[in-house]
Amino acid sequence: MSSKPNSLTTFTSKELVTDQDVRWCPGCGDYSILKQAQTVIPELGIPRENIVFISGIGCSSRFPYYMETYGMHSIHGRAMAFASGIKSTRPELSIWVVTGDGDAMSIGGNHFIHMMRRNFNLNILLFNNQIYGLTKGQYSPTSEEGKITKSTPYGSLDHPFNPIALAMGADATFVARSMDRDPVHLKDMLRKAHAHKGASFVEIYQNCNVFNDGTFEIFTEKSSKKQETLMIEHGKPLVFGATSEKGIKLDGFTPTIVDIGDSVSVDDLWVHDETDRVKAGIISRFFDNPMTDGHFPRPFGIFWRENRKCYEDDLNQQIQDVITKKGNGKLDDLLRGRDVWEIKA
Repeated sequence: MSSKPNSLTTFTSKELVTDQDVRWCPGCGDYSILKQAQTVIPELGIPRENIVFISGIGCSSRFPYYMETYGMHSIHGRAMAFASGIKSTRPELSIWVVTGDGDAMSIGGNHFIHMMRRNFNLNILLFNNQIYGLTKGQYSPTSEEGKITKSTPYGSLDHPFNPIALAMGADATFVARSMDRDPVHLKDMLRKAHAHKGASFVEIYQNCNVFNDGTFEIFTEKSSKKQETLMIEHGKPLVFGATSEKGIKLDGFTPTIVDIGDSVSVDDLWVHDETDRVKAGIISRFFDNPMTDGHFPRPFGIFWRENRKCYEDDLNQQIQDVITKKGNGKLDDLLRGRDVWEIKA
């Protein structure tokens, strides 16, 4: 059950649309994500005055302008820090952090990993288009090796971040992936992220049709989606392929792609368990270049979830315990402190 705000609400998705002109490029994947968020939020039973969208810098970070809720367009890479502060003092608020791959994985990388381990009860949406779009197309920390951009005319030498594996390594309590071009799946992930008590992290593959058009096409197009994606669901076997003819088996801790047929049945396949940390770690590494032979399909869905105490709960309990023991403090005493320096001319 969700511990996030659950009061009755009467607003509609249309009432979440602001009077601001949307300044994303025509055809940008951000439009779809905005639409799915505006569709899902009214269903969640959160009073609109308790909803806050916080962003850093980047194309995606214009999101708060387009949501008729409270919000903040903060500074580069610091959305997590702003969100942490607000959640610490106003734990009843439903906070949604919107960030891009440059914003969260580069300048904000440190804030990202500490948000995961601290586990504030809020939602983080990573719009991953594998490029810096706002600054006209430099490679980002999630761009593939060899990426040719204006800043890497001979190809990027960097090894890319795998955001799902990074979140797992930072002890995130809810880790999921979706895509802009699958609105049904994306809405489902948003609902489940909200229902989770703790920091929910959803990586969303988002197409930048100007500076990195088609980078996720193999996962989103009808002609290739079934062969190249693995839609993971709790309690269900790992099946993929145009006619669901392929599956994933585990040989010890080694995953293997198998053909479902006479010698292998669906009952022999790996059954996904969102609460199995070891297996979540294995599947988070299904990150092969889809152009290579023998590659694994790219997983979408909830990789991992666990229940763990939230930082703001402990923080506020600690404050109350100290007040109970010592009484309310005085600001003047705090500012003066115990050690005072006297400055003489």
